[in-house]
Amino acid sequence: MSARIRRTITHQQTTYEEGGKPLDAPTLLVAAIAIIHNPWHGRGFVEDLKPEIRGHGEHLGKLLTGMILDVTGDALEGYGKASLVGIGGEVEHAQAMTHTLWFGNQFRNAVNAKTYLAFANMRGGPGCPLVIPLMDKHDAGRRSHYQTIHLNIPDAPTDDEIVVALGASVGGHPHHRIGNRYEDLKDMGHDVDNPAGI
Repeated sequence: MSARIRRTITHQQTTYEEGGKPLDAPTLLVAAIAIIHNPWHGRGFVEDLKPEIRGHGEHLGKLLTGMILDVTGDALEGYGKASLVGIGGEVEHAQAMTHTLWFGNQFRNAVNAKTYLAFANMRGGPGCPLVIPLMDKHDAGRRSHYQTIHLNIPDAPTDDEIVVALGASVGGHPHHRIGNRYEDLKDMGHDVDNPAGI
């Protein structure tokens, strides 16, 4: 059972200057988006979401990963995912589409990533902001690659739709100068390899 896709969108944003200062190299943010029919819409409370997760996850993951890599190629450094369900659905429906290895591993494996995918899952109507958080694909503590893609789609999601998205970056956020997690841990006297102190 493949996803019923109404539309796909590729969003690109290139930044050349930030804070009045030109960047040494432009940074690129890319989002790949699919607007799909919510397979659980109108069915009441569905106890077992797994059949649709299995039926949709791999297909959507491969499709969106391909759209991202068509733009970034091997230059991709940061990545993340997000979903936005229409008012007629549950936030759990949005989460079901992205919080599955059937979906996420298509992207993770394609870019040889070591970290988990940063994520956001929300519910809203048409034009609701879609927020895709990103992090470094290899190093979860590398704050230079903590950034967020913000966009909206004027006619989605409708009540019976889910917007499913992957995001990527080439380069970190502009003029990074807040240090990394490891520097904080060292300054606080914590073991970098044991940040929880247990």
